[in-house]
Amino acid sequence: MEKTEKREKTEIKGNATLYLIPVTLGETPIEKVLPSYNKSIISRLTHFAVENIRSARRFLKKTYPEIDIDSLTFYELSEHTDEKDIADYIAPLKKGESMGIISEAGCPAIADPGSSLVRLAHKNGINVVPLSGPSSIIMALMSSGFSGQNFAFNGYLPAKQQEREAKIRQLESRCYKENQTQLFIEAPYRNEQMFESLIKICRPETSICIAANLTCENELILTKTVAQWKKNEKPTLHKIPALFLISK
Repeated sequence: MEKTEKREKTEIKGNATLYLIPVTLGETPIEKVLPSYNKSIISRLTHFAVENIRSARRFLKKTYPEIDIDSLTFYELSEHTDEKDIADYIAPLKKGESMGIISEAGCPAIADPGSSLVRLAHKNGINVVPLSGPSSIIMALMSSGFSGQNFAFNGYLPAKQQEREAKIRQLESRCYKENQTQLFIEAPYRNEQMFESLIKICRPETSICIAANLTCENELILTKTVAQWKKNEKPTLHKIPALFLISK
C-alpha cells in the first residue's frame, strides 16, 4: 500500500461511495470508450484500490491531466493481495471518504480483482456504483452473433492440452444441450494453441468467434464454423488479448 498526503474534498465526505472505474482495453484514446462523467468522479476521489499502482497512475493522469497524483492514496488490490489487508482498505469508506477501484484493463471485478472489496463494502452498508466503460466479455458477446440470452464466461481453461481439450468438449456439449454461448480466455502467448485445440475438438458445424484487440488498433472480430475455419487462413493471435466464444 502506498500512502501520501490526502486532499480534502468535502463534497464526498459523509456519503461514501465505492466507484468501480473501467479503464481502456489498450492504448485506446480515453474519449473513445469512457464517458466524461467518469472524469468528473475521478477528479473528486483521493483513494484508489488498484491492481497495479504504476499503470493506475498513468491512467488517472491520462484521464484527468490536472490531477495531483502525489496527493492520492493507493491500495494495491491484485490476485495476490491478502484478504486481511483488504479488510483495512475499507477504512476510508467507513470514515465517509469515497474510493475508486481500478483494474489493469476493462471493468473491475469482471475477470479482474475487485469483487472482494465490493463484497466487503456491501457488508458494511456502503454504496457501490459501477461506472460505464468497455468490457471485453460483453463486447465480444455483442459482436459474435451468438445467443446473449443464455451465456457463460468460463475464465481460463486448463493449460495442459489433454485437460483443455476435455474442457472444450464439455463446453461444446453445453452449447447444444442448453443453447448456451460459452466464452473463455487464454494467456496471450497460448492463444494459437487454444485455436488449434478448438478446431481439432469441436464439431464441423460448431461456430467459433474470435474477438481480439477489442476497441484497439487492428481489432479482429470473426465468426465462422469449424469447417469454415479449417478452409481459411488461421488468424494471427500470438501475444494479443483475445476472447474465444463457441456456439451451436
